[in-house]
Order: sequence, then C-alpha cells, then structure tokens
Amino acid sequence: MSEERRRTVEIATPFDPQATILAPGYTYASITDKISAIVLTRRTPREWFLGFTIAFLLLMLLLFTAAYLLAVGVGIWGVTVPVGWGFDIINFVWWIGIGHAGTLISAILLLLRQKWRTSINRFAEAMTLFAVACAGLYPLLHMGRPWLFYWLLPYPNTMGTWPQPRSPLVWDVFAITTYATVSFLFWFIGLIPDLATLRDRARRRFWRILYGFLAMGWRGSARHWARYEMAYLLLAGLATPLVVSVHTVVSFDFAISIIPGWHATIFPPYFVAGAIYSGFAMVMTLAIPLRKYYELEDFITMKHLDNMAKVMLATGLIVGYGYMMEAFMAWYSGNPYERYMLLNRLRGPYAPIYWALLVCNVGIIQALWSARVRQNVRALFAIALVVNVGMWLERFVIVVTSLHRDFLPSSWGMYRPTVFDWTMFLGSIGLFLTLMFLFIRLLPVISIFEMRALLPEVAPTPHGGAGRPAEASTAS
Repeated sequence: MSEERRRTVEIATPFDPQATILAPGYTYASITDKISAIVLTRRTPREWFLGFTIAFLLLMLLLFTAAYLLAVGVGIWGVTVPVGWGFDIINFVWWIGIGHAGTLISAILLLLRQKWRTSINRFAEAMTLFAVACAGLYPLLHMGRPWLFYWLLPYPNTMGTWPQPRSPLVWDVFAITTYATVSFLFWFIGLIPDLATLRDRARRRFWRILYGFLAMGWRGSARHWARYEMAYLLLAGLATPLVVSVHTVVSFDFAISIIPGWHATIFPPYFVAGAIYSGFAMVMTLAIPLRKYYELEDFITMKHLDNMAKVMLATGLIVGYGYMMEAFMAWYSGNPYERYMLLNRLRGPYAPIYWALLVCNVGIIQALWSARVRQNVRALFAIALVVNVGMWLERFVIVVTSLHRDFLPSSWGMYRPTVFDWTMFLGSIGLFLTLMFLFIRLLPVISIFEMRALLPEVAPTPHGGAGRPAEASTAS
C-alpha cells in the first residue's frame, strides 16, 4: 500500500488505540517488513546495548557466584538451622511463577480464540523458557553436587537406587521438565513460519543458512499449514493443564508438610493464581519498554495493556482472597501454632516484609479499577514493577516466617541472606535479561504470520468492512 493510500485509510478510519488490537493502514507486506526489520535491517537502539551490557555483567556475577559455590559449597549461602531453605527456594518459586504467563497467553487464550494474544504471545513464550531456566538453577545448585542431578530420574542403574516417590522434589523434576519441554516445542513450532520469512529476507549467507536450517524446509504449502495448525493446536491442548499442574506441584513442596503456615489446602489454587499474577506483571514490564523503543505501539496497543491490567486485577484479587483465607483458617482452626504463625507474620521480626507484600500485592493494584490508570502507560509500568517485588516478598514470607519459628522455641532463629544469596539472585535476573535481549535481537519478537492473519478481520477499509490486502512477499 502506498504512503498516500495509507494516510487516506488512517484519515477515514481514525486509530483508537484503546479499542483495537492492530492499527489500521497496514498490509501483509508492511506487517512483515516492520517486524522482520527489527532482526534483519533496522538499526539496533542504543538502549538495547545499554540494557544488554548491564544484563551481561549481572550474568557474569552469576557465573562467578556459581563457580565459587561449586568450589566451596552451599555454606556460602545464609541457609542454616532452622531455615534450611532460603533464597534458593524463594527464587525458584518466584521464577516458576513468572514462567506461567507465557503458556497461559499462548495456549489458553488460543483455545479461547482471544485474538489480542497475538501481539504478545511470542515474547511471553520466550519469557517462560528463560524464567524456567533461571528457576532450574536453584534446586540444582542446592543439591550441593549438581552433577549427580540425574539420580532424581528413574533410570536403570546398577546401584539399585530409585527416586523417592513420596518426595515433592521428585514431583518437581517431572512437572518442570515436562512443562519446559512442552513450552519449548510450543514456542519453536510457532516460530517456524516466521523463521522461513527471515530465511527468505536475510541478506547474508550465514543468516540465510541458519534461519533456513531452523525453518526445517518450510515452504508455506497447504500441507505444511495443515500439519502446522494441527500440531500447534495439540500442543496448546497439552500445555493448558500444565499451567495448572506445575505450580500446583510446586505448592505441594509446602502444603504436604506439617509446618504451620505451609500445611494449607488453599495453596494449590493460591499458587496458580499468584503465578499468573506475577507472570502477567512481568509480561507488562517487558512489553512497555519493547513497544516504546521499537515503535511497536501500533501492534501492542493500549487494548493489550488494558486487558493485561484486567487479568492482573482479577488474579490479584484471588491472591488477596488467599491471604484472607490463610488468616481466617489460622483463627478458626483453634490451632495455637497456626495462630502464633499468623501473629508472628503480623507483629514478628519480619512483619515489615509481610505488610509490604500486602501493600504491593493487594493495595496498589486496586488502582487498576480505574480506566484512567489502565490507560496510563507509566502507571501500568510502575504497578507491574511493584507487583513483581510484592510477589517475591510473598515467597520470602511463606518460606522464612514459617521456618524461623516453628514448634520448639529452643530451635528458633533468624534467617539472614549473605552477599552470595544476593549475587546469585541478581545474577539470575541477568541471565533472564541476557537471554531476552538476545531473543529480541535475533528472532521475531512478535509473530509475523499471526499478525498478518489478523489483518482481514481488524483492519477496516475506507469504505467500511474488512480489508483484504492481497500481496504476500514470501513463501510463508
């Protein structure tokens, strides 16, 4: 479409970013050009280099800490009696929770035919994979001898030893491994048509070969599309129950114990809602800078941010209900240990952290009831950051306040993270951001072909009705 015609379309159909999921005036070719140019031709923003440098330095911090830990042992962490699980389990659960939104957006919203997922599903899926990779570091390193991790798998061996099926750690291995495998397949299969587009448009031979290899011979034939649609739908159906099952299994790490504060039947739904809550907060944290620095406001519109804010509000209310039920059951049960656990959270040495998480996870998000706040990008970004912090504080409270004062006052103690706990945590954030920056630079951050499929339905013509641009520049 010529520039003159595009201006005519925009004048005839004014762009309402609050109501549409794709700005008008685009064609199949212009959508492909804009997204593929981020990888192939467009100059990389200075902000990308700045962000990547910081993330890479944090990654080096992680590698140094991990190397020192392998040389010296887990004694460099602050874990000790009575808090045997510290930052490692806190960060593990936090990262796993963040990894839920990608599969939720991609699989469940796909099955529900929610077209607004199209602009955000690709980098949300990538976020899932990177978050699960960060989560997997902690239980491996906490084992002390991570090179023997395969002992948790039921492989044939001459020692006659088998995993303990009653241990939730073993359940974690299967749940997270399955989740990571299905999420990767779902992400990669969704990339194949776009990889073929990059293959056809890449100017350098190396990238043509690399993208061609990854595209697995995709030519865009009817047979390819039919098989692609079937495989993608099957994986979506497979991934959907995993969203619920994985964090349910993670919650069993706590719920099947008899520790006051952990032994609660509300933990599975409470953890799943919290995972979706933190995951959407992270998606919004990534989406807002991405749309700004790569000028993707036409693709990631205010409609997307508004919908994500509504999901955050709904799941945040479920999380708040979980806090309320915990307090009610501690009082109603008549169990003196449960009641003391609650009072200790409210008035004990870690009380400021508990009150801070209530402010972050329950108080701040009430602002999302206002449509004006949901249409304010800066406010949404700030709220998403606060929720990310609040969900980490929630993990801290669950783990530490339940362990540091249990049944025997003689065994009470305080948990104090060491500098290596913090460097490991910051380093895992560096790993996550490094992978995310590389993904943005090397692969289409928004699904090209799915955005093109939206065009006939959401892009009106100057005469009303649906536009049906005819040109298609590649085999995909």
